[in-house]
Amino acid sequence: MNRSLWLLALCQGLFLTNNVTFIAINGLVGLSLAPYGWMATLPVMGYVVGGALATPLVAATQARFGRRTSFQIGLAVAVVSALAGAWCVAHHQLWGLVSATVVAGYYSANGQLYRFAAAELALPAFREKAVSLVLAGGLLGAIAGPNLAAQTRTLMEVPFTGAYIVLAGVALLAMVLMAWVQFPPHQPPASQSHTGRTLAEIARQPAFLVACLSASMGYGVMNLLMAATPLAMQQCGLSFDDAALVLEWHVIGMFAPGFFTGHLIKRFGTLPVMAVGLALNLLCVAIALSGLELQQFVVSLFLLGVGWNFLFTGSTTLALSAYRPEEKDRAQAAINFCVFAVMALSSLTSGALVITQGWTWLNIGSIPPLLLTAAGLLWLKLKGRAGRP
Repeated sequence: MNRSLWLLALCQGLFLTNNVTFIAINGLVGLSLAPYGWMATLPVMGYVVGGALATPLVAATQARFGRRTSFQIGLAVAVVSALAGAWCVAHHQLWGLVSATVVAGYYSANGQLYRFAAAELALPAFREKAVSLVLAGGLLGAIAGPNLAAQTRTLMEVPFTGAYIVLAGVALLAMVLMAWVQFPPHQPPASQSHTGRTLAEIARQPAFLVACLSASMGYGVMNLLMAATPLAMQQCGLSFDDAALVLEWHVIGMFAPGFFTGHLIKRFGTLPVMAVGLALNLLCVAIALSGLELQQFVVSLFLLGVGWNFLFTGSTTLALSAYRPEEKDRAQAAINFCVFAVMALSSLTSGALVITQGWTWLNIGSIPPLLLTAAGLLWLKLKGRAGRP
């Protein structure tokens, strides 16, 4: 574990500060600006739709310019989009805010690659721990994000305008840190003759399919419930400070296990750890269905975070076994595109379901994707081998 890994972990923390703050405020800002309640999570959806649309461009930028330059471009986009978001909120422009979050999706698509870049900063024997460590950097976002949202809510005359301005400063700080990360030397592809297998060949591997499915469904269910939580708690008469507390414990659950998830994967294997993550997600749903008190929101969202960590770290580690170094850009872009596509759908449906059907039916709706993920893990286990590149 070297200095560059720790710096990248800090950048991951600042990236999650941005993400958690977006989740905490965008739904409520959208609700205040939207003509209809079901449109409340459109700014959240815009962020993930932008990420999905940006994945091919980010893959091309990574291949052409390398990790650091591409990551710095993403951070610059984060600064511009955050400032644009502040202007739109101050002037009550819903569609302008949605557009700003779509642009911010380019930053999100870059940030989703931090975990893959971590594997390149450590020796092969330690790549699981490197991925886990960088994901653990998101613990900074767990503390900073909800508190930043709560403290900057009334910073300016129009609620939450100040939060977007502060997020621009967060991205500037990440740019400074990223400049000190020493990535392996980058060689732009000189020709198309030695670029590895096609995406179709890579995607036919059981390990790749299950890694993509688990990452997408795990992130989709997590986003479905997390994006709706501030709205659901508002419907239950709980305060924004209560919602910030729930989101704080949720994100702690997401990233605190990163300090030991890599060790668990090394000891017990990838699939068992992913299976435990899936079980924790189902337990989260059971607790959420048991009542609407603050403690039920806290415990269920915390378990959702831990379950996501096990599923997402495991799927990332599983994916590393399914492609060669020269294939990484197309393989990682494909996985992230699937993640963003499912997140976009969950962002839209979370607002519509919680406003029209309530918190209970929203949780029931999360069960089928979890069962599909369970079927994928069982199928891969029965295959008897993950498949190697």
